[in-house]
Amino acid sequence: MHVTRIIHHARQLLTLAAPPGGGPRRGAQMAEIGLIEDGALALKGEVIVAVGATAQIMADYTADELTDASDCIVLPGFVDPHTHVVWAGDRAAEFEMRIAGASYMEIMQAGGGIVSTVKATRAASVEELVAQTSRRLDRMLAHGTTTAEAKTGYGLNLDDEIKMLDAIRILDEDHAMDLTPTFLGAHAVPPEFSGRTDAYVDYLVAEVIPAVADLQYQVALTATDGGPGYTTYVPAARFCDVFCEQGVFDLAQSERILTAAADAGMALKLHVDEFAPLGGTPLAVRLGATSVDHLVSTPDDHLALLAQSNTIGVALPGTPFGLGHHEFTPARRLLDLGGALALATDLNPGTCWCESMQFIIALACRYLRLTPAEAICAATLNAAHAIGLGALVGSLEAGKQADILLLDAPDYRHLGYRFGGNLVREVIKKGRVVWTSRG
Repeated sequence: MHVTRIIHHARQLLTLAAPPGGGPRRGAQMAEIGLIEDGALALKGEVIVAVGATAQIMADYTADELTDASDCIVLPGFVDPHTHVVWAGDRAAEFEMRIAGASYMEIMQAGGGIVSTVKATRAASVEELVAQTSRRLDRMLAHGTTTAEAKTGYGLNLDDEIKMLDAIRILDEDHAMDLTPTFLGAHAVPPEFSGRTDAYVDYLVAEVIPAVADLQYQVALTATDGGPGYTTYVPAARFCDVFCEQGVFDLAQSERILTAAADAGMALKLHVDEFAPLGGTPLAVRLGATSVDHLVSTPDDHLALLAQSNTIGVALPGTPFGLGHHEFTPARRLLDLGGALALATDLNPGTCWCESMQFIIALACRYLRLTPAEAICAATLNAAHAIGLGALVGSLEAGKQADILLLDAPDYRHLGYRFGGNLVREVIKKGRVVWTSRG
């Protein structure tokens, strides 16, 4: 059979194939990464058609292009399932305030934090948001992220939240990375609703969520098999998220927002237990949320409930690191309980301006006590499931999208072992080389 590209003689090829029965890997399964020595992939257009030993793939296929990966580790492109990548401005001054002793919540209550970025983002045009965000996406791609979630939440009114969704749509179409949009209108209480959180929740439920849920974009798609393209409509926001935290949205307010979103047809996510446990994890499980994120102060009985559910726990070790904190997600405990764990950057301007999933893997190995294999699984297959894309990306399997990394490393464990640099030699997105370290 003739194909578009064969990647051959990989020193180690990590398939991260789905477990029996499909879905994310859970508990002890996360250490199983599907390692093939001297492995190869056959690609046809945007899709993987075969995975196996080099001798077998080279015997079964011919190709337009051959990629020699004999001194490389080959693995799926990273999936970043929790980012706030679209924003304007920066908060470098607040970083200095935190060094002087101010807490995250103190800065927020003084009019800084998220509200500071809201002011800058409201003042920016769609074009300015696209331009600033595109540079961040470039750096994410160079470090191996091929798919990411992108949240709103710096508009906090209908017009500016839609402006952010417009920017996400443009970036998804124009940039090599794929973006999955999440509506986070409940990220903070905007200044015009200061002291009136319930009134803001009323506004979200009555006006903003129905409008966002009804908004769709017309997009032109190319056929993965090389056939004629076609036009379809996609929802402006696939997910709805809420920052359920002390001083932001309480449990009852979070449930009102998420219930309204679910009734409007959106899938659910939830920020919980970053600073204090309010019961957000049981709420997420009860509502059937796709993921529940942060989980730093989650009680053990709530972790056990999460582990027994289909909701994926997303750890964001870059955030406590960025805040200079010493408490991290009890990821080892979640795995011991049989749960499914994903990793994400939490890329944002206030607490974690980190564009490298490689660095997140390194933090996870040190502070979450994950092995490199478990961390890689959490950053690929399980991360894809945390944004509802596990059937499309996150592993190297026949029929999946050809999103592939070639790493300059002698062993996969160098992910986690090394930090502060970039091991990526080449990024392949939908079967096409979109970034290379060789210029």
